[in-house]
Amino acid sequence: MTDRPRFPRTDRDEAPLYLARYLDRQARTRETVGEDDESVPLYLRRFRERREQEITDQLPPLYQRVGHGMQQTLSEDNRNKEISAPPEARARIANEVYLVRHGETQGYSTESGLTPLGAWQAHTYGHTLAKRVKPSETVVVRHAPTNRASETAEHLHRGLLDGLAMFEKDIKVFEPQPMEEFRNFQVATPEGLRDITAAFRRYYSLLEEFERTALGDRPMWLVEIDRFWRTQQGGADPIQHWLQVPMLHFEPPAMCVRRFWAGILRLAREFPGARLAIASHSGPIRASAISALGYDPGEPYNTEHVRIKLMEGHREALVSYRNRVQEIHVPDIAALPTWALDERWSPR
Repeated sequence: MTDRPRFPRTDRDEAPLYLARYLDRQARTRETVGEDDESVPLYLRRFRERREQEITDQLPPLYQRVGHGMQQTLSEDNRNKEISAPPEARARIANEVYLVRHGETQGYSTESGLTPLGAWQAHTYGHTLAKRVKPSETVVVRHAPTNRASETAEHLHRGLLDGLAMFEKDIKVFEPQPMEEFRNFQVATPEGLRDITAAFRRYYSLLEEFERTALGDRPMWLVEIDRFWRTQQGGADPIQHWLQVPMLHFEPPAMCVRRFWAGILRLAREFPGARLAIASHSGPIRASAISALGYDPGEPYNTEHVRIKLMEGHREALVSYRNRVQEIHVPDIAALPTWALDERWSPR
């Protein structure tokens, strides 16, 4: 037997002695036992075979293995806190819907777009969504008809495509398009229904005129918008004010929920089995969560989502938001009332 390297004996039990024993056993195994000998543990033999195969194939590092089918192993979203449903329940899901709040915006008093941080938030969300989808799926991106929502959808779409290319997934993705059903809540103004941002611009121009002339009472729609924006300026939650305080000239939260469900069901009929990513605004998204969960879970952060799993038949759904999941009956849209501005009526 070939002489093996001898290590000095010591009574110490720290790492050097363990390392010496390991090297001694490794050298003894190479000299006295063949690789195919059954005395070598099976896991060790398989490990050595894989290591030798990798050396033979000369594969690049894992993070560079685009084209070798290895990037898909990195695409599982293991940080998700969601508890996966059993296979029989997953088979009943017709569509998965993500109601995504827009990214950080430059301001709410004007029709502003996203800040650089907001664009990064939306792109990151799309990249994360690419981890969740499975090959051969379809993803549909829609958004509210505002600048901040449309830019969120565009950056989300771009991040989704980047992620799918990185993880080598064959997914059909539809281009972002606006949908009126997912617009922000509306306010009745003398010019008709406008979302809260457009109504604020009208309010701001008229308020200065009333303050300058000080003649007559302000119209009620102006008073209600004034209360809404002063709530925000005071550091409180204006969306909570809209949710809890009835205002005659503001679209009721229940009507926003009705609109959203009408849009979701229309997309589900048009794209059966697809994942629906919808960029919209915090008010209607929060109202949708409240209607399902029965309490107010709070304002969604930028690019935070409410997730809806629409079941086959479109009669039932699972709504999840902030680790709370609730099974609901999908509302019968045809039986619900509508909220619209009659042409014969003008806000006073």
